[in-house]
Amino acid sequence: MPKAIWNGAVLAESDKCVVVENNQYFPPDAIKKEYFKESNTHTTCPWKGVASYYSIEVDGQVNKDAAWYYPTAKDRAKNIEGYIAFWKGVKVEM
Repeated sequence: MPKAIWNGAVLAESDKCVVVENNQYFPPDAIKKEYFKESNTHTTCPWKGVASYYSIEVDGQVNKDAAWYYPTAKDRAKNIEGYIAFWKGVKVEM
């Protein structure tokens, strides 16, 4: 089962992830919300839409914009709408 880990904390865990472009997208109910802080950062993917970001905070350490999601995905990416993916040193283990 995929598990996202950073700074010794399990951020998310689910057997209902969706893989897109080699990224595991975790369902919204799989994340441990206490580690996630909304960010003002947004980027645009031509086929998925506008991404929003979370910064991750564990034990006082912050990993800025280390998670992203598409709150309103374009039609071709509706299957990952609201799902969360990780980068910036967050390990996703199987």
